[in-house]
Amino acid sequence: MDKLVSTEWLAARLGAQDLVILDATMHLPGSERDAQAEFAQRHIPGARFLDLASFIDPASSVPKAVPTPAQFAERMRELGVTHGSRIVLYDDSAIRSAARAWFLFDHAGEPDVAILDGGLGKWVAEGREVDEGCADHAPRDYAEPPQTRAIADKDDMLANLDSGAAQVVDARDAARFAGEEGSGSEGHIPGAANVPFGSLLNEDGTYRSPGAIRARFEAAGVDLDRPVITSCNSGMTACVLLFGLELAGKDDAVLYDGSWMEWGADPDTPKESGARN
Repeated sequence: MDKLVSTEWLAARLGAQDLVILDATMHLPGSERDAQAEFAQRHIPGARFLDLASFIDPASSVPKAVPTPAQFAERMRELGVTHGSRIVLYDDSAIRSAARAWFLFDHAGEPDVAILDGGLGKWVAEGREVDEGCADHAPRDYAEPPQTRAIADKDDMLANLDSGAAQVVDARDAARFAGEEGSGSEGHIPGAANVPFGSLLNEDGTYRSPGAIRARFEAAGVDLDRPVITSCNSGMTACVLLFGLELAGKDDAVLYDGSWMEWGADPDTPKESGARN
């Protein structure tokens, strides 16, 4: 299964025994949208609600931290997901939250995980079948997974300021990146490049071609032959950049999970304002 699957592909495989469809919708605070209530009203047939908003490690000092292996395994047991299933993730979110879910599954070593290109919006726009309600799923055994991807912490980011070993790429919009008045941001991590996550998407919410994604990073001054760390506000849309980089053939980029919520809240971390590119 490819990392990105079409609505046609998924529609032709609904009901397959080894296929798990997970709604990974999560909305920004203040959006006045309730992802779980929306799921109950309308979802792709057979889908299960991941509840991405609660899929974190609440004991971590990092805001909205990646769940621990034990927490990941417990959520999979509750959802009735078995290791090695074909897992398709989708969302109906302005922040393309399925990319965060993809990162969590990839980090946990799930070998066959994809995002539905265009998400629920494209599925509905095409007049495809939807269900309502919330079906029960029998719990399944799921062993604690290894953590297979590196995640950068604040100490790593501070060390990188001195070494310059990795390029930091910020997924936030240009105003927040620059720290413009009224944006609610002081700026960005010094030296970071800005690739707003929405620039990797077409108008219908589908991902741009691998070549177009690569060109967008290169236009921002990012050398994809060198190490890359992605950041955003909370570790969500940075995963859109990670997924886009995967599509473009770069599978070794790293997430700064604390992102600006951690960096910006620390009075001792250096900040930079203004547009870089």
